[in-house]
Amino acid sequence: MDTQIHPTKTFLQHLQATLKLGVPLVVTQLIFMLIGVTDTLMLGWLGVKELAAGTLAFQMIFMVFIFGLGFGAALTPLVAAAAGRDDTQSVRRTTRMGLWVLFITVMLFMIPLSFAEAILHALGQNPELIKLATAYLIIAKWSLIPAFLHAGLRSFLTSLEHTKAVLWSALAMAVINAILNYALIFGNFGAPRLEMEGAAIATVIANILPLIALGLYIHFGETARPYAIFQRFWRPEWPAFRSIVKIGLPIAISIFFEAGMFAAAALMIGWIGVVPLAAHGIALQWASLSFMIPLGFAMAGTIRVGNAAGRKDFVSIGPAGWAAMVVGLCFSAAAALVFWLMPEPLIRMFLDNGNKDAAAVLAYAVPLFAMAAAFQIFDSLQVASGSNLRGLQDTKIPMIIATISYWPIGMGMAYLLAFPLGYGGAGVWAGLVIGLAVAGVALTYRFVHRERLGLLLDNKI
Repeated sequence: MDTQIHPTKTFLQHLQATLKLGVPLVVTQLIFMLIGVTDTLMLGWLGVKELAAGTLAFQMIFMVFIFGLGFGAALTPLVAAAAGRDDTQSVRRTTRMGLWVLFITVMLFMIPLSFAEAILHALGQNPELIKLATAYLIIAKWSLIPAFLHAGLRSFLTSLEHTKAVLWSALAMAVINAILNYALIFGNFGAPRLEMEGAAIATVIANILPLIALGLYIHFGETARPYAIFQRFWRPEWPAFRSIVKIGLPIAISIFFEAGMFAAAALMIGWIGVVPLAAHGIALQWASLSFMIPLGFAMAGTIRVGNAAGRKDFVSIGPAGWAAMVVGLCFSAAAALVFWLMPEPLIRMFLDNGNKDAAAVLAYAVPLFAMAAAFQIFDSLQVASGSNLRGLQDTKIPMIIATISYWPIGMGMAYLLAFPLGYGGAGVWAGLVIGLAVAGVALTYRFVHRERLGLLLDNKI
């Protein structure tokens, strides 16, 4: 192993570097999550049925988007490693081919989304909810094309630790989405009242405008312009293309199975009834929102581990990864306490107290928040460890770990606890906790033993 000599940093310095890089990424992730929260909040103001239908639609959109994020995530360690070597040409080629892969992927996923109504019927969902969800999906699916490309550009900039433009584009997206939602869902500011369709139109526009802005920044801005990622954009670079697919596909599958676990949970709870599904949607929104904090620091871990690996600074890999994990776990513990101690105020924010089902949704959601508190810790653990392994470009075995943890174990236990044992929605959420716990422990074990498992060999990075 050709380990180069680099100045040794203290763990405190690694923590400071993680916070410096991670805080803008956390804020960006929170802003992106705020978009979904805004949609859920405003649909909740329309009614419980609209909220439940929105939960189904959001899960279908999210599952496709999260698969694309896998290929976007592949850009991060590859670009970070190339930047660590000062290899501008590799940064440009990798980013360009990453955008190719993302565009091809999203176009393939447009096909199943065109049959969303039939899919939801086949999954046994409420016909009235299917009608509302389909009205949203027919329009909102087109937001995925700019969303995928925006994810690729974000990965390029964050890998180079240029996070300000990403932060501002995310903020612009959230503001545009909130204003258009308020106008088009309810008919405010002289706009027509379009309800579910209005939310979908707002989502499409809110994804297109920031993509254009970020593209212009990269093309003309001083920090990103030297990489010229749009130069000869039509020209294929097949080795870089294959590297993105090789590393990104296992990441995409892992993330897809994790998102699929939550989507399957929504479907299971949908079998129970409209009120449980609405309660699930509220609990999931808050859990997902709090997850953005450890996710942002985990992304910082991927960048810092990947950068250290690229410059062959193997001594720094461990502290860089552990710093991201420690920071994420501390925030997750705080979120868990909030969920455990004060669920009702959080739930009421999504409910119109004048609605006849509001009290029933509140009562059903409280136990779900107790479960959400428990899995905050395990979700943080698995995302930090998995992201550290991505920094080492180790994705195949983590994919297998995720698949087994989330489905045979997690969803198997969710079904067993929810239906044969009769715990309902709380049982489904307990299954989620178990799946995330198994994944978190297994991925952490792999990162701890990275050298013994050969993850630091030169030909692996």
